[in-house]
Amino acid sequence: MNTLTKTNGNQSIFKPLLSDFFDVDPFFGGSWLRKMESHVPAVNIAENEKDYMIEVVAPGFKKDDFKIKVNDDVLVISAEVENEKKEDNKDYTRREYSFNSFTRSFGLPDNVKNDAIDAVYADGVLKLKMPKTKVEKKAIKEIHVK
Repeated sequence: MNTLTKTNGNQSIFKPLLSDFFDVDPFFGGSWLRKMESHVPAVNIAENEKDYMIEVVAPGFKKDDFKIKVNDDVLVISAEVENEKKEDNKDYTRREYSFNSFTRSFGLPDNVKNDAIDAVYADGVLKLKMPKTKVEKKAIKEIHVK
């Protein structure tokens, strides 16, 4: 693996076909597929000589809502927040619940130093900095048949 790639579970090779199929939604006034995709935060990926950087635009969360882990060279970023709003009045009681979550996955290049990834959340943007390390090239050796 040579580049940082998105492996979001919501992506599919059938997306264009599904998009055409669900594009007209007379009951809810828009594309069902677009509404589902709107809950996945936007991501910017950049690279310089020393680091890879990922910015996840995720307003409305707190830093404790995020879970970030690397497993088998796949970076998984997820967040979950649940809110309850209760209003008591003399004549009625009103309760509103909201739940917001997402998961994004990225295949990491061989030259990412997994144990030195740094994450900061500020102003609705989660920023990850992933330092590069030198990749040791495997020696080419000719094997003689006996």
